[in-house]
Formats: sequence, structure tokens, C-alpha cells
Amino acid sequence: MIGPLRAARVIRSAGALASAVDRVFYHPYKRARDRFSAGLRRLAAPYCAVCRVEPGDPVCPGCLQDFFDPRCARCTVCGARLAGVAPASRCGRCLTAAPAFDRTIVLGDYAPPLDAMVVALKSGGRLDLARVFGDLLAERIGHRVPIDCLLPVPMSARRQRERGFNQSLEIARVIARRLSVPLRRRALLRRRAGPPQQSLPLAARRGNVRDAFALSAPLRARRAALVDDVMTSGATLDELARVVKRAGVEQVVNLVVARTE
Repeated sequence: MIGPLRAARVIRSAGALASAVDRVFYHPYKRARDRFSAGLRRLAAPYCAVCRVEPGDPVCPGCLQDFFDPRCARCTVCGARLAGVAPASRCGRCLTAAPAFDRTIVLGDYAPPLDAMVVALKSGGRLDLARVFGDLLAERIGHRVPIDCLLPVPMSARRQRERGFNQSLEIARVIARRLSVPLRRRALLRRRAGPPQQSLPLAARRGNVRDAFALSAPLRARRAALVDDVMTSGATLDELARVVKRAGVEQVVNLVVARTE
């Protein structure tokens, strides 16, 4: 029978031997397993929707800075690019003749690669890009801009049947889910179809959308957000803002994916 001191030495020796065995036989396998798990995580990580090279959900930091830079100087009302002025300024056009809407939040310019992404959504049925745009707009807004409801820009019934979906509605769905804001998908109606705005000269666009929209039901909201994919002259959003403000809405914000110059 061994004494307590000798038993303690034996136990310590056994523990040291077990640690040594673990280092020799198990650690290499653990390192290999960890490297394998890390590789799987990299493969499973979503890649940037723009460059498709760097990891990003939905966009990598480099593309976010290059194509969706929130620090870009823009008119706070219409979202037009401003050169050499503070981001909180208004453009001369909005100072001279203010539109019916109060603010516009834009992801980026209608230029490569954003223009091709918008076309892929609208004409190519790339509905996954609606999630990308919706996520980015929701992140851009955060909870800094109070919104009571989201209103997607409506399409004519014929055009929506041809396309199969309304891209503005698909983007608005994502924003509504991310920010927990009510989506009034049928509140706005297009009661008169006309030629696409992009097919008309700028001077004719306001007349093309005059009295083209109506509300299907009362909104009961003080602050509404209009969601659209592309903003050019702003005539469509201006007409829609007039419609909802006549119904009692006090403030209208535009949430737009791309802005033309």
C-alpha cells in the first residue's frame, strides 16, 4: 500500500502522460478538423451581390463604399447628386420649386453596376436582387426616419401581367419585414396607363402621370414612404406624394434604389 504523497505523485504523472498522449495523437486531428470547419464556413458564407468575389451579405465593404456610399453629397429632398456641397443641402431646383415629397433616400447612381442590377431585376426576373435592394435600403434608413407605412409605386395591370411582378412591391416587402413597418401593397392604384416614363422626354413626363393615381382606401398615417426602383425626373413620385398628402398624410419620404443624373 502506497502513502498519500506517493499516490499524489502517481496521479500527477498519469495526468502528465495523458496530456502528452493528447498532444501527440489528438491535437493534429483537432487542427485538421478546425481547418476543415473554417473552410466550410467560408464556402457557406454569402458572397457580395455586386462583385461575387468577396464575402458580403448582401454587399461586401468595398462595393458598399464604391457604389452605395451613404456619404455621397445629395439633395436631401430629391436625392440628386450635388457637387462640392454639404450632404444636408438642397439643390437649386428644389429650392425654387419644392416637390410634394419631403425627402428622398437613394442607394446609388443609375450607373454601372447598379443600372445592370436594376435591369436584371425588372427584365430578367432576378427577384433575389429585390432582397439585396430592400436590405440595403432598410439598413440606410434604420430607425432614423420615422415611417408609419410603406407604399410601393403601382404599375398598370397590363404591365404587371406582362412582367409577372411589381419590382417596387418586392423591394418594399423586404423593407417592411426588416423594419417591422406596415406594407400597404394595394393602397395606391394606377387608374390610367400611359407610355413608360423612360420613353418620354423630361418635359412630357409630368403630364404623363397627372391624375394617373388614386387611393383605394384611407391611409390613416402621418408619415408614408414611397418605394421605387429608379428615380429620374421625380414626376411619378411627386404625383403620388400629392395624392397621399391630399388624403391627410403629412410627410412623404421616397425610398429609391437608383437615381439618374
